[in-house]
Amino acid sequence: MTIWNLGSINADYVYRVPHLPGPGETIAAASLERGLGGKGANMSVAAARAGTHVGHIGAVGADGRWAVDRLTEYGVDTRWIRQVAEPTGHAIINVDDEGENSITIYPGANRDIPESIVGLALAEAHPGDTLLMQNETNKQRYAAGIGAQLGLKIAYAAAPFSVAAITAIMPHLDMLILNAVEMEQLHSATGLVPGPEMGVKTVLVTRGAEGCVLFDGDNGHDPQHFPARKVTPIDTTGAGDTFTGYVLAGLDRGMPMAQAIDLATRAAALMVMRKGTADVIPDLREVQAF
Repeated sequence: MTIWNLGSINADYVYRVPHLPGPGETIAAASLERGLGGKGANMSVAAARAGTHVGHIGAVGADGRWAVDRLTEYGVDTRWIRQVAEPTGHAIINVDDEGENSITIYPGANRDIPESIVGLALAEAHPGDTLLMQNETNKQRYAAGIGAQLGLKIAYAAAPFSVAAITAIMPHLDMLILNAVEMEQLHSATGLVPGPEMGVKTVLVTRGAEGCVLFDGDNGHDPQHFPARKVTPIDTTGAGDTFTGYVLAGLDRGMPMAQAIDLATRAAALMVMRKGTADVIPDLREVQAF
Protein backbone atom coordinates (compact mmCIF):
# COMPACT_ATOMS: atom_id res chain seq x y z
CA MET A 1 0.00 0.00 0.00
CA THR A 2 0.98 3.67 -0.24
CA ILE A 3 0.73 6.75 1.94
CA TRP A 4 -0.02 9.78 -0.24
CA ASN A 5 1.11 12.86 1.65
CA LEU A 6 -0.12 16.28 0.52
CA GLY A 7 2.53 18.01 2.57
CA SER A 8 4.76 21.01 3.07
CA ILE A 9 8.47 21.17 2.26
CA ASN A 10 10.54 23.73 4.14
CA ALA A 11 14.08 24.83 4.68
CA ASP A 12 14.45 24.81 8.46
CA TYR A 13 16.73 27.46 9.96
CA VAL A 14 17.37 26.25 13.50
CA TYR A 15 18.78 28.72 16.04
CA ARG A 16 20.07 27.40 19.37
CA VAL A 17 19.17 29.99 22.03
CA PRO A 18 19.57 30.10 25.83
CA HIS A 19 15.82 30.62 26.22
CA LEU A 20 12.89 31.38 23.94
CA PRO A 21 12.70 35.14 23.38
CA GLY A 22 9.84 37.10 24.89
CA PRO A 23 8.01 40.09 23.37
CA GLY A 24 10.46 42.84 22.46
CA GLU A 25 13.46 40.78 23.54
CA THR A 26 16.61 40.40 21.43
CA ILE A 27 18.93 37.49 22.20
CA ALA A 28 22.01 36.03 20.54
CA ALA A 29 21.92 32.50 19.08
CA ALA A 30 24.77 30.14 19.85
CA SER A 31 24.48 28.35 16.49
CA LEU A 32 22.56 28.16 13.20
CA GLU A 33 21.86 25.07 11.10
CA ARG A 34 19.87 24.62 7.89
CA GLY A 35 18.03 21.38 7.32
CA LEU A 36 15.08 19.79 5.56
CA GLY A 37 11.77 20.32 7.34
CA GLY A 38 8.13 21.19 7.06
CA LYS A 39 5.49 19.05 8.74
CA GLY A 40 4.77 17.29 5.45
CA ALA A 41 8.38 16.48 4.65
CA ASN A 42 9.00 15.31 8.21
CA MET A 43 6.04 12.94 8.09
CA SER A 44 7.01 11.61 4.66
CA VAL A 45 10.56 10.87 5.81
CA ALA A 46 9.30 9.25 9.02
CA ALA A 47 6.85 7.00 7.18
CA ALA A 48 9.45 6.05 4.56
CA ARG A 49 12.01 5.25 7.25
CA ALA A 50 9.35 3.18 9.00
CA GLY A 51 9.22 0.91 5.98
CA THR A 52 6.28 2.01 3.85
CA HIS A 53 5.97 3.52 0.37
CA VAL A 54 5.30 7.27 0.50
CA GLY A 55 4.30 9.46 -2.43
CA HIS A 56 4.84 13.11 -1.52
CA ILE A 57 2.59 15.69 -3.21
CA GLY A 58 3.98 19.21 -2.89
CA ALA A 59 5.82 22.17 -4.36
CA VAL A 60 9.12 24.00 -4.04
CA GLY A 61 10.56 27.12 -5.63
CA ALA A 62 13.58 27.37 -7.90
CA ASP A 63 15.67 27.39 -4.73
CA GLY A 64 14.33 24.06 -3.48
CA ARG A 65 15.91 21.39 -5.68
CA TRP A 66 18.16 20.34 -2.80
CA ALA A 67 15.11 19.57 -0.65
CA VAL A 68 13.58 17.31 -3.30
CA ASP A 69 16.90 15.51 -3.73
CA ARG A 70 17.16 14.95 0.00
CA LEU A 71 13.62 13.56 0.22
CA THR A 72 14.55 11.13 -2.54
CA GLU A 73 17.68 10.10 -0.65
CA TYR A 74 15.52 9.30 2.39
CA GLY A 75 13.32 6.94 0.38
CA VAL A 76 10.37 9.22 -0.45
CA ASP A 77 8.78 9.04 -3.92
CA THR A 78 9.11 12.63 -5.17
CA ARG A 79 7.55 12.36 -8.64
CA TRP A 80 4.61 14.55 -7.58
CA ILE A 81 6.62 17.53 -6.32
CA ARG A 82 6.48 20.49 -8.70
CA GLN A 83 8.58 23.64 -9.02
CA VAL A 84 6.48 26.82 -8.87
CA ALA A 85 7.14 30.56 -9.03
CA GLU A 86 6.93 31.09 -5.27
CA PRO A 87 10.12 30.52 -3.24
CA THR A 88 10.45 27.38 -1.16
CA GLY A 89 8.80 27.62 2.24
CA HIS A 90 10.99 28.07 5.26
CA ALA A 91 10.79 28.00 9.04
CA ILE A 92 12.64 30.00 11.69
CA ILE A 93 13.04 27.66 14.67
CA ASN A 94 14.33 28.76 18.06
CA VAL A 95 15.37 25.88 20.34
CA ASP A 96 16.27 26.56 23.97
CA ASP A 97 18.53 24.70 26.39
CA GLU A 98 15.59 22.62 27.66
CA GLY A 99 14.76 21.39 24.17
CA GLU A 100 11.59 23.45 23.81
CA ASN A 101 11.00 25.42 20.61
CA SER A 102 9.09 28.23 18.97
CA ILE A 103 8.56 28.28 15.21
CA THR A 104 7.70 30.92 12.62
CA ILE A 105 6.74 29.61 9.17
CA TYR A 106 6.77 31.31 5.77
CA PRO A 107 4.55 29.10 3.54
CA GLY A 108 5.93 30.12 0.13
CA ALA A 109 5.50 27.37 -2.47
CA ASN A 110 3.55 25.20 -0.02
CA ARG A 111 0.50 27.39 -0.60
CA ASP A 112 0.88 27.24 -4.37
CA ILE A 113 0.59 23.49 -5.05
CA PRO A 114 -1.13 23.03 -8.44
CA GLU A 115 -4.50 21.29 -8.35
CA SER A 116 -3.42 19.31 -11.40
CA ILE A 117 -0.57 17.55 -9.59
CA VAL A 118 -2.88 16.51 -6.76
CA GLY A 119 -5.17 14.90 -9.30
CA LEU A 120 -2.32 13.22 -11.17
CA ALA A 121 -0.90 11.73 -7.99
CA LEU A 122 -4.18 10.43 -6.64
CA ALA A 123 -5.06 8.95 -10.03
CA GLU A 124 -2.44 6.30 -9.13
CA ALA A 125 -3.93 5.61 -5.68
CA HIS A 126 -5.81 2.44 -4.81
CA PRO A 127 -8.61 1.77 -2.32
CA GLY A 128 -7.06 1.15 1.08
CA ASP A 129 -4.16 3.55 0.51
CA THR A 130 -3.82 6.42 2.98
CA LEU A 131 -4.12 10.11 2.17
CA LEU A 132 -2.32 12.23 4.76
CA MET A 133 -2.66 16.01 5.05
CA GLN A 134 -1.62 18.84 7.37
CA ASN A 135 -2.49 22.54 7.35
CA GLU A 136 0.71 23.95 5.83
CA THR A 137 -0.44 23.56 2.22
CA ASN A 138 -3.37 24.43 0.00
CA LYS A 139 -5.75 21.97 -1.74
CA GLN A 140 -6.64 19.88 1.33
CA ARG A 141 -10.39 20.03 0.67
CA TYR A 142 -9.92 19.17 -2.99
CA ALA A 143 -7.66 16.22 -2.14
CA ALA A 144 -10.01 14.97 0.58
CA GLY A 145 -12.91 14.94 -1.85
CA ILE A 146 -10.95 12.87 -4.37
CA GLY A 147 -9.65 10.59 -1.64
CA ALA A 148 -13.14 9.89 -0.34
CA GLN A 149 -14.36 9.00 -3.84
CA LEU A 150 -11.42 6.61 -4.31
CA GLY A 151 -11.92 4.82 -1.00
CA LEU A 152 -8.70 6.06 0.57
CA LYS A 153 -8.22 6.21 4.34
CA ILE A 154 -7.93 9.91 5.07
CA ALA A 155 -5.78 11.13 7.96
CA TYR A 156 -5.30 14.74 9.02
CA ALA A 157 -2.67 16.18 11.36
CA ALA A 158 -4.36 19.38 12.51
CA ALA A 159 -1.39 21.75 12.63
CA PRO A 160 -0.95 24.64 12.35
CA PHE A 161 -4.43 24.68 13.87
CA SER A 162 -7.32 26.30 11.99
CA VAL A 163 -10.97 25.69 12.81
CA ALA A 164 -12.02 26.55 9.26
CA ALA A 165 -9.50 24.13 7.75
CA ILE A 166 -10.38 21.19 9.96
CA THR A 167 -14.16 21.59 9.79
CA ALA A 168 -14.00 21.85 5.99
CA ILE A 169 -12.59 18.34 5.64
CA MET A 170 -13.86 16.67 8.82
CA PRO A 171 -16.74 14.87 7.04
CA HIS A 172 -14.13 12.97 4.98
CA LEU A 173 -11.77 12.03 7.82
CA ASP A 174 -11.07 8.54 9.08
CA MET A 175 -8.33 9.63 11.47
CA LEU A 176 -7.58 12.93 13.18
CA ILE A 177 -4.23 13.48 14.92
CA LEU A 178 -3.74 16.56 17.07
CA ASN A 179 -2.05 17.62 20.27
CA ALA A 180 -3.81 18.46 23.53
CA VAL A 181 -3.74 22.22 22.88
CA GLU A 182 -5.24 21.76 19.42
CA MET A 183 -7.94 19.44 20.83
CA GLU A 184 -8.88 22.13 23.35
CA GLN A 185 -8.96 24.75 20.57
CA LEU A 186 -11.25 22.52 18.51
CA HIS A 187 -13.53 21.92 21.47
CA SER A 188 -13.66 25.62 22.37
CA ALA A 189 -14.56 26.60 18.81
CA THR A 190 -17.05 23.83 18.00
CA GLY A 191 -18.04 22.10 21.24
CA LEU A 192 -16.96 18.80 19.71
CA VAL A 193 -15.19 16.04 21.65
CA PRO A 194 -13.95 12.68 20.31
CA GLY A 195 -16.96 10.44 19.78
CA PRO A 196 -19.82 9.70 17.38
CA GLU A 197 -20.90 13.36 17.23
CA MET A 198 -17.50 14.35 15.80
CA GLY A 199 -17.95 11.86 12.98
CA VAL A 200 -14.28 10.79 12.91
CA LYS A 201 -13.71 7.12 13.68
CA THR A 202 -10.21 7.47 15.15
CA VAL A 203 -8.89 10.48 17.09
CA LEU A 204 -5.36 10.43 18.47
CA VAL A 205 -4.42 13.20 20.93
CA THR A 206 -0.70 13.56 21.65
CA ARG A 207 0.39 14.91 25.03
CA GLY A 208 4.16 15.23 24.74
CA ALA A 209 5.98 13.67 27.69
CA GLU A 210 2.63 12.32 28.97
CA GLY A 211 2.18 10.08 25.92
CA CYS A 212 -1.05 10.02 23.91
CA VAL A 213 -4.74 9.19 24.17
CA LEU A 214 -6.58 7.16 21.55
CA PHE A 215 -10.33 7.45 20.93
CA ASP A 216 -11.33 4.65 18.56
CA GLY A 217 -14.82 3.92 17.30
CA ASP A 218 -14.10 0.19 17.43
CA ASN A 219 -13.87 0.59 21.23
CA GLY A 220 -16.85 2.89 21.58
CA HIS A 221 -14.52 5.90 21.57
CA ASP A 222 -13.49 5.08 25.15
CA PRO A 223 -10.10 6.71 25.80
CA GLN A 224 -7.04 4.48 25.78
CA HIS A 225 -3.88 5.94 27.30
CA PHE A 226 -0.39 5.14 25.99
CA PRO A 227 2.63 6.38 27.98
CA ALA A 228 5.63 8.11 26.45
CA ARG A 229 9.16 6.75 26.81
CA LYS A 230 11.07 8.53 29.56
CA VAL A 231 14.07 10.29 28.01
CA THR A 232 15.94 13.57 28.45
CA PRO A 233 14.94 15.84 25.54
CA ILE A 234 17.48 17.86 23.56
CA ASP A 235 15.17 19.18 20.81
CA THR A 236 11.43 18.48 20.54
CA THR A 237 11.19 19.85 16.97
CA GLY A 238 9.67 17.28 14.61
CA ALA A 239 8.87 14.72 17.32
CA GLY A 240 5.13 14.94 16.71
CA ASP A 241 5.63 14.61 12.96
CA THR A 242 7.84 11.58 13.50
CA PHE A 243 5.15 10.04 15.71
CA THR A 244 2.47 10.62 13.06
CA GLY A 245 4.57 9.20 10.23
CA TYR A 246 5.42 6.07 12.22
CA VAL A 247 1.83 5.48 13.36
CA LEU A 248 0.49 5.66 9.81
CA ALA A 249 3.33 3.55 8.43
CA GLY A 250 2.67 0.90 11.06
CA LEU A 251 -1.03 0.82 10.20
CA ASP A 252 -0.20 0.72 6.49
CA ARG A 253 1.97 -2.35 7.13
CA GLY A 254 -0.92 -4.09 8.89
CA MET A 255 -0.02 -3.50 12.54
CA PRO A 256 -2.77 -3.27 15.17
CA MET A 257 -3.20 0.28 16.40
CA ALA A 258 -1.59 -0.39 19.80
CA GLN A 259 1.52 -1.83 18.14
CA ALA A 260 1.75 1.08 15.69
CA ILE A 261 1.50 3.57 18.58
CA ASP A 262 4.18 1.73 20.54
CA LEU A 263 6.51 1.88 17.54
CA ALA A 264 5.75 5.57 17.01
CA THR A 265 6.30 6.36 20.69
CA ARG A 266 9.78 4.85 20.52
CA ALA A 267 10.55 6.78 17.33
CA ALA A 268 9.44 10.06 18.93
CA ALA A 269 11.55 9.36 22.02
CA LEU A 270 14.63 8.85 19.87
CA MET A 271 13.79 12.00 17.92
CA VAL A 272 13.71 14.33 20.93
CA MET A 273 17.23 13.22 21.84
CA ARG A 274 18.56 14.58 18.54
CA LYS A 275 19.07 18.06 17.12
CA GLY A 276 17.31 18.68 13.82
CA THR A 277 14.19 17.70 11.92
CA ALA A 278 13.79 15.49 8.82
CA ASP A 279 17.51 14.85 8.49
CA VAL A 280 17.74 13.07 11.85
CA ILE A 281 14.49 11.07 11.96
CA PRO A 282 15.42 7.54 13.08
CA ASP A 283 15.02 4.57 10.76
CA LEU A 284 13.09 1.40 11.58
CA ARG A 285 16.13 -0.59 12.68
CA GLU A 286 17.08 2.08 15.23
CA VAL A 287 13.54 2.28 16.55
CA GLN A 288 13.15 -1.49 16.92
CA ALA A 289 16.45 -1.65 18.79
CA PHE A 290 15.52 1.17 21.17
